Order: sequence, then structure tokens, then C-alpha cells
Amino acid sequence: MAEIIVVTSGKGGVGKTTSSASLACGFARRGKKVAVIDFDVGLRNLDLIMGCERRVVYDFVNVIHGEASLKQALIKDKRFENLFVLAASQTRDKDALTKEGVEKVLKELADEGFDIILCDSPAGIEKGAFLAMYFADQAVVVVNPEVSSVRDSDRILGLLSSKTRRAEAGERVREHLLLTRYSPSRVETGEMLSIKDVEEVLGLKAVGVIPESPDVLNASNKGEPVILDMESNAGQAYDDAVARLLGDERPMRFTLQEKKGFFSKIFGG
Repeated sequence: MAEIIVVTSGKGGVGKTTSSASLACGFARRGKKVAVIDFDVGLRNLDLIMGCERRVVYDFVNVIHGEASLKQALIKDKRFENLFVLAASQTRDKDALTKEGVEKVLKELADEGFDIILCDSPAGIEKGAFLAMYFADQAVVVVNPEVSSVRDSDRILGLLSSKTRRAEAGERVREHLLLTRYSPSRVETGEMLSIKDVEEVLGLKAVGVIPESPDVLNASNKGEPVILDMESNAGQAYDDAVARLLGDERPMRFTLQEKKGFFSKIFGG
């Protein structure tokens, strides 16, 4: 059975697509057959971050409307044999997605033997976001540790518990909190909410905490999801999050400010 995971948030610009790309690569690296779908019709960024933008011929909307087969539209990742990308359309509007069409594509992917189908949701609560979450078994809610992001994500949690197929059947979507752009030094000075603050407000445990890092932007600009850079703290933190989503125990790293040693205090290092 394919596990459908939506990567969602209430607010734009929190790192949803960056997270979708890294999680997809992380699952594939662990041997899972993975499809990652961009639901952001009209904008389309997932293919850029995955480094396959020049290979998009057919997209998600083409498949839904019968203008291309799923096999024609799926783009095989160059790094992992078992990872495929389904790009969003740049030229259609949000109404091009239909519940029946999305269900048909998800069923076809499941029939093709995919273990994990990741749905990269647009921000907010419009149609694309609703359809990305409607069929989900699990949700990764991406949040920046600041008040407006947390408040908007609380609204998304309300929709996950009431407006999904599982909710209609009296079941729950399993929800996970993924904190991005976390800076322990800014938490210490009170500029940013702590992990505990966010967990308490949303009533969710963090499955991952991604430190604020220029590596994330650099990787995205190169079309290389940051999880592939295992030298970077952000890449390692995404790898930890993937491990936890698969049921492994991992300590939560990169959440405390490094204490300066004696010499760096003296010499300002």
C-alpha cells in the first residue's frame, strides 16, 4: 500500500517545497519507491529544486485531463532510480485540478508499486492545498518558529482533522511538525519561538528541526536538495527527520546554541 504524505503549511515561504524535495530524496535513499507531486498549479517550483526543470514535457494537469499518460509525465530523478517527479502546470489555473482527477492519479501511482507519494502543497487553504491534503494518510506541517507561521498552521491542522477523506471516515491523518529556519541564538534572545513553544501551541511533536543555514538556499539554486549535502547541518537534520518518519529513534540535533570555548571568547573566534 502506498503511503500518501502531504507537505503543507498555512503560510507561504516557510520552506515547504525545499522540504518536499529533501524528504523525497531521503526516502528514496532508504530504498523506498517515491513519487513527489507539485500541487502548486500556476507557479511550479519543485522541478527547479529537484534539478529537472528542463525535462518537463507533460505535467500533473495533462495527466488529470487525459492529455498524457502518467508514464509520459513522470520524470525519473538522475540520482535515484526509485524517485520520480510529477511537475505542476505553469499555464493553467487552480481549477484545472479536480478531486476525481487527483484520486485517479494517486490510485495509478499506488498500482505502479510506489511506496510513498509525497504531495507538495501550495500554501494556505485554496483548492490546490485542499486537494493535496484530502487523500493524505500523513501530514508534515512545515512551520517557521514565528507567531504568524504558527497561527496559520493551526488553521491547517483544523482542516486536516475535519476536511480530509480520513476525517470523513472518522479517522485521523497522522500529523508531524517540521520546524524550519530554526536559530538557537535567536531563540535565546527572544526573537524566535522555541521548539517547546511551537509544540505546545500546535499540540504536535517535532519530527525534525532544520537549522537556519545558507546551505539550503545554495542547494536549491543548484537544483540539489540540501539533504544530499551530508556535510551541512541542514542536510543532516532532514536526514534525521526522514529516519523518524520511518520509525527510527534519532536525537534532536542542532537545537542548542554552541557554547564558545575559552580561546574563542578571548580572541573573538
